[in-house]
Amino acid sequence: MKILFATGNEHKVTEAAALLGPLGHNVKALIVDGASPGFVEPQADGLEEVALAKIEQARSMVIGTPLADSAILVEDSGLFVYALDGFPGAYSSYVERSVGLDGVLRLLDGSDDRGAEYRAVAIIDLGDRTLRASGVCRGGIAEGKMGESGFGYDPIFIPEEGDGRTFGQMSAEEKSSLSHRGRALKGLSEHLKSPSK
Repeated sequence: MKILFATGNEHKVTEAAALLGPLGHNVKALIVDGASPGFVEPQADGLEEVALAKIEQARSMVIGTPLADSAILVEDSGLFVYALDGFPGAYSSYVERSVGLDGVLRLLDGSDDRGAEYRAVAIIDLGDRTLRASGVCRGGIAEGKMGESGFGYDPIFIPEEGDGRTFGQMSAEEKSSLSHRGRALKGLSEHLKSPSK
C-alpha cells in the first residue's frame, strides 16, 4: 500500500518507513504543490483531536489529484511533564520553537519531580475507514541536554526502559524500539495486518 505521511518532519517519515516498509507498505512524505502541507492546528489539549483535524485537512488537499486514492498517515505527539501538569503536551512543537529545550529545563529548576512521558497518536485514513493507535513512553527529564541524535525533546528525555541515556544519545533503531511514535506505528501496523472488518 502507498502511504502518504502528512508531515514536514523527515525524521518521522524515516521512522514510519522503517516500521511499515517490511510489511510491504511504501511510506513517503505527502507533497502538495511541491511542498509539505501546512496545517492549521486546532487549539486543542488532546493529541487525537489535533491528529484528526490534520487528517481532514490532508484529505481535502488531495481530492481531485492523482494522490486521492492513497492512504494518508498523520501522527501527533507531545511531551507531558508531570511537575508542569502535563505541559507542554499537545503544544510541544510550539513550545520547543518558542522557548526551546533550555526554556523547558528552566521551568524544572529546583523541582524534585522530573517525571515525564511522551505520547503519540497515529491515524491512517484509508478512504473508506480510519485506523488509529497510540503509544506512550514513560521516563524523565535530564538535568541538561545530552546527545545530538533525534529531534525535538530527544536530548533531554531519558526513557524509563532504557539504560540511562537520552533519546538524543541513541541510534534511530534504539529509539524506535522504545519510543511513543514507534509504539503507535506498531499498533497501526497490527491494524493493517488484520483483515478488514
